[in-house]
Amino acid sequence: MSDLPESRRTAARRGSGARVVLWIVLAIVLLLLAAVVWVGVRGLLAKQHLERSVSLVDTLKSQITTGDSAAAKRTAQELEDNAGSARSLTGDPVWGAAQHTPFFGTNLRAVREIAVVVDDVATGAVRPVARVIGDLNTEAFAPKNGRIDLQPLVDAQPAVARATTTLRGADSAAAKIDTAATLSPVTAAVNRLRNALSSVSQQAVTANKVVQLAPAMLGHDEDRNYVLLFQNNAELRAGGGIPGAVALLQAKDGAISLGDQAAGSSFGPYDKPVLPLTPDTESLYGDITGRYMQDVNLTPRFDVTGALAREMWKQKFGQQVDGVLAIDPVTLSYILRATGAVQLATGDTLTSDNAVKLLLSDVYAKYPDPTVQDAFFASAASAVFDKVSSGGFDAKKLVTALTDGTREGRVRLWSADKAEQQRIAGTAVAGTLPTASKQTREFGVYLNDGTAAKMDYYLDKKISVGSSVCRKDGRPTSVVEVTLKNAAPADAATSLPRYVTGGGDFGTEPGKIKTLVAVYAPANAIYLGASQDGKAAGLQTTVDGDHPVAQLQTLLAPGQSTTFRVAFLGDAKYAKAGVQAESTPGVRQSKVEPLQFDCAKPVPVG
Repeated sequence: MSDLPESRRTAARRGSGARVVLWIVLAIVLLLLAAVVWVGVRGLLAKQHLERSVSLVDTLKSQITTGDSAAAKRTAQELEDNAGSARSLTGDPVWGAAQHTPFFGTNLRAVREIAVVVDDVATGAVRPVARVIGDLNTEAFAPKNGRIDLQPLVDAQPAVARATTTLRGADSAAAKIDTAATLSPVTAAVNRLRNALSSVSQQAVTANKVVQLAPAMLGHDEDRNYVLLFQNNAELRAGGGIPGAVALLQAKDGAISLGDQAAGSSFGPYDKPVLPLTPDTESLYGDITGRYMQDVNLTPRFDVTGALAREMWKQKFGQQVDGVLAIDPVTLSYILRATGAVQLATGDTLTSDNAVKLLLSDVYAKYPDPTVQDAFFASAASAVFDKVSSGGFDAKKLVTALTDGTREGRVRLWSADKAEQQRIAGTAVAGTLPTASKQTREFGVYLNDGTAAKMDYYLDKKISVGSSVCRKDGRPTSVVEVTLKNAAPADAATSLPRYVTGGGDFGTEPGKIKTLVAVYAPANAIYLGASQDGKAAGLQTTVDGDHPVAQLQTLLAPGQSTTFRVAFLGDAKYAKAGVQAESTPGVRQSKVEPLQFDCAKPVPVG
C-alpha cells in the first residue's frame, strides 16, 4: 500500500488523467492538422491535374479539327492520365471524411464530383473515340475511284455510341453537383464543366446519329435511291426555295451517282393531293402543297415535304425511293470553295463567288426560256456533284461547306424508313418545327413567295427575338420581330426580266414583292398579339399541330421595308431558357439578333 495520503494519491490520479486527456486532445489536433495538410496538398495536386485536363481538352479539339490523329491519340492518353490522377487524389478515406466537415466539406465534395465526371469522360468517351479517330479524319472520306470507304464508319459505331452514352451521363451528373454553398472558384469550375458537357454531349448525339446512319443510307448494306430537290431561293418556300429541278440520287456501297432528272414543273398538277394533308397544312398553305412539286415545301415540315415529293416521283417514274434530300444554290457556292471552279456545258464557269448571282439572277436575263433555265440549274448542280463524287475537292473545306449549309437550314434530309427518320429527327437537317427546353426556346419565321416570280433574290430579312418575365405567375413573354425590305433597283419593273418580276400576270405589280410570313412558337405557347410598323396587324392566327402560328402578308415596292412584331406567352418552367429563331434560308441569311422590349407594350400599336 502506498505511503501517500489518500488526498495526494487522488490528486496524482487526476493529474495523470489530465495529461492523458491533453495528449488525446493534442493527438486529435495533430491528426486534424495532418488531415488538413493531407487534403490541402492532395487538393492542390488534384486542382493542377484538373486544370491540365481542361487545357488538354482544348488541345484535343484542335487536333481533331486539323486531322492530326496521331497527336490526338497522345493527347487523349495524357488527358486520361491527368483525369485519373485527379480522381485518385480526391478519393482516399481522409478526403472522404473531410467531405462531411462544415463549410469546407461542401467544396471538397464538389471538387471530388468534378474529378469523377472528368475521369468518366476521359475513360468512357475520349478513350474509345481516340482508338478509332485515325480512321475518321476528313481525308479518309474523300471518294476514291468514285466511292467512299464506309467501313471506318461501321467500325466506329460502337465506340461513338459508348462515348455518347458516357457524355449524356456525365452531363446529368454535372447538373446534380450541389454548388449552393461552394466558394466562387469551385462554383465557376462546376459551371464551366456544365457548359462544356452540355455543348459536347449535344454534339456527340449528332455525331452518333451520323455514324450510325451514314453507312446504311450510303448503300453499305443495300442500294439506296433518293429524290434530290434543288431549291431556288429566288422564289421562296417555307422550307427553302421552289424545287426548280429534281433528280434521282443513287447510292451503292459508298458510290454516289445522279440518275433521272426532271424540272419541278413537269410533276402534275395533280387533281388532288397525292397524299392526305392535315387540316392545319391545308389551312395555312392550301391543297396545292400536295398537288405541285414546286409547292411541296410550302410547309416548313420537311417530313411532309419528303413524303409528298417521294409519292410524286413514284407517280411520274413508277419508282419508290428511300428518301428525299434538298439543297440550294447557296450551298453549292459553299461546296465550290472545296471543289474549285467547274465548267458548264453552256460554256459558263461556275465559281464560289459567282454561283449565287449566276444561278439566281443572271440566268433569267441570259436564258429567257424557263425550260432552259431549269436545265441550266440542273446542269450546274450536276457539274458540282460530279466533281465531288470523283473526289476532286478539299475534304476539310467540303465538311465546312456542308456544315455551314446545314447550320443555315439549306440542307434537308428525310428517310422513308421509320427507324432512320427517328434518328434524323431533332438534327439540323430534319426540318422540324420549333421546340422548347430548359436551355432554349425556339421560334420559326417562314417565308413563302406570293409574287409567283423570282423577286426574292432582292428580299432582305432581319430577325430579332427576345423574352422577359412580365407576369406575376412567372410565365415568359416572348417577342419575335421581323423586318423585310425590297432591295430591288427603283426601276425594277422595267430593268429586270419579265420572268423575274412576274410581269403582273399573277396579280402583283412588276417590281413589287409579295410575301406570306408565318411566325411559329413552340408547342402550347399562347398568341398574345401583333403589330406592323407600330400599328395593329391584320393577320391569320391558327395552329400547326400544337404550335400557334401567326401569318400575315406583305407587299413591298422597291426600297420599301416593313417591320412587324408577334408576341407569345410561354410556359413558366422554361422562363430561364434562352430564345432563338430559325428562318427560311434566303439568298442572304443574317444572324438573329437579341431584342429588348417594354413589358407594358411588347407589340406597340400606336
